[in-house]
Amino acid sequence: MSVLGETSIERFLSDYWQKKPLIIRNAFPGIESPVSVDELAGLACEEAVESRLVFETENDKPWQLHNGPFEETYLQSLPDRDWTLLVQGLDHWVPEAAELLEHFRFVPNWRLDDIMASFAPVGGSVGPHFDRYDVFLLQTIGQRRWKIGGVHDNTSPRVEGTPLHILADFETQEEAVLNPGDMLYLPPGVAHWGIAEDDCMTLSIGFRTPSHADVVTGVADSVADSPALDRQLEDPAPALQDNPGRISDSQIKELQSILEKALQNPDTIASWFGQAMTEPSHEGIVEPPEDPMDATTLQELVAEGNPLVWNEGSRFSFYDLPDDGGRLLFVDGQRFRLTGNATGIAAVLCAGRHPDMGALTDYMRESALADLVVSLVNQGSLYPEDDEGEGEEDDEA
Repeated sequence: MSVLGETSIERFLSDYWQKKPLIIRNAFPGIESPVSVDELAGLACEEAVESRLVFETENDKPWQLHNGPFEETYLQSLPDRDWTLLVQGLDHWVPEAAELLEHFRFVPNWRLDDIMASFAPVGGSVGPHFDRYDVFLLQTIGQRRWKIGGVHDNTSPRVEGTPLHILADFETQEEAVLNPGDMLYLPPGVAHWGIAEDDCMTLSIGFRTPSHADVVTGVADSVADSPALDRQLEDPAPALQDNPGRISDSQIKELQSILEKALQNPDTIASWFGQAMTEPSHEGIVEPPEDPMDATTLQELVAEGNPLVWNEGSRFSFYDLPDDGGRLLFVDGQRFRLTGNATGIAAVLCAGRHPDMGALTDYMRESALADLVVSLVNQGSLYPEDDEGEGEEDDEA
């Protein structure tokens, strides 16, 4: 099943991705919401789950925000309209939500942020705004009316008196009502405003990138740990200057040279990027199992028909080093260097949430690669499923 309808993946990536919105009717025909309204409310009461409530008006103030967790009695006392409950990281807590992500593997794994669930009664909304990331808005319950505007940025006027970034000058350019199974793609910067027509739930599947500032500071911090940089700036033969306050052009060029040399190694940059982009977004999402596993036990479980599956909150990616330098595997912020025939296991592990067990078992015949898989299980990134699709132990999921 293609979630892009009649639009091919190739055309979507060339004509729509990061360029313009796309409404996809019946992207998920016959969809059943991975979470009920009551279950979503229950998650919003949990300390470990990030949740928010947005009221269009409260105490004569526009677009007011409340952060969870919430008391059950408080949620039960909410008015009949004009509010929205948001729960972040739904895929981290609900396996059925995590499975939805398998339909979006045409986007690189490192781009994935999470799935946010939004429930609202009639009139509920979070206001006209724009996001800095690509997002697919999937309707799972009820109807939501989407108003789509133009492209905005940080200089666009905002509504005052609210902690939310609500656009003050929103103009509708396109409008559509989404039914269960319909989906709307929006590139970064495109203004949008979703308003509940009835009790409705929308899943926001977000794909983010780091800012340029994040890249510079992240790589700089990573490079600074290199032993090769544990030396002082040298000034062996300074020229006589006309003023002691002058910083010479040659000194600035020397600084540029230091920076250029520090960034010449793709291993260093790739290591930071892969680790940063697969780092779990919240503590407690990827946790080691209570009982660590050894290679023999794991192989026995797999032989009994228990396939391995990603933790719901795990992220897997890899990078091929130039000049046949091997492959770097990144899993939940950890880096593993692979060489020779071992590099193939990275592609198997990263292809999707359910790795090809035949191929993985072949690689695990080599003790070093069996140990690699065991380490991923013991850090909580993989867990064995039984034949009914449930984890061997709840704390391993």
